[in-house]
Amino acid sequence: MTLILYDVALQSRLLLGTARYPSPTVLEQAVRCSGTEIVTVSLRRETAGGKSGGEFFDLIRALGVRVLPNTAGCHSVSEAILTARMAREVFGTNWVKLEVIGHQDTLQPDVFALVEAARILSEDGFNVFPYTTDDLVVGEKLLDAGCKVLMPWCAPIGSAMGPQNMVGLKAMRAEFADIPLIVDAGIGRPSHALQVMELGYDAVLLNTAVSGAGDPASMAQAFGSAITAGRIAYLAGPLEPRDMAVPSTPVIGKGVFA
Repeated sequence: MTLILYDVALQSRLLLGTARYPSPTVLEQAVRCSGTEIVTVSLRRETAGGKSGGEFFDLIRALGVRVLPNTAGCHSVSEAILTARMAREVFGTNWVKLEVIGHQDTLQPDVFALVEAARILSEDGFNVFPYTTDDLVVGEKLLDAGCKVLMPWCAPIGSAMGPQNMVGLKAMRAEFADIPLIVDAGIGRPSHALQVMELGYDAVLLNTAVSGAGDPASMAQAFGSAITAGRIAYLAGPLEPRDMAVPSTPVIGKGVFA
């Protein structure tokens, strides 16, 4: 069940955010219970935290996971590029989760700016993980810009609404059959993660669904199990829904009583 992202082999298919946890201890417990090998980290948090920011990064490094810096909060191409380049210096990685927000209320990405920023960062040697919509045309343009991974949302960030457009998600999986697809944003429950994994998605990235839970560590474990179950179910070939009942017991050969 190995997942390959930019030539890096991973066993876990859960990517976990590190924001809004009640304490560093709870964050550490959640990361360990989730089984994740990748955590997202905001440069803004690291640089704004002063001494505590340094302690936070020390904690992340001690967990032995790969860091995926993000450009959360950026609203323009220039802002996203500057943030990504600063993150490369701070975290020592060419990986970046690229966010360019276009709508303040829904936090929907500005797909036009996203494609432009992705092209510039790819040419600058970054491995870009673009937070995007489930639009097929945008996905194609992001691949043309140099991205080798696509991260469509299933609902607005932090909404916990779960998949809002299953038809669109299915179409994206069919269109980009050979591209790693990671659902990013909108997941609220382990069952939501299970749903998208059963569609054949390669991984799930989430934050609030774990950090905002009553017991983040247990919720992280639940998500890890659900994602694994969804992947196994997809590979096993789930039975498609039917319009009519089909008996599970054979009719031919049953006993006949006079």
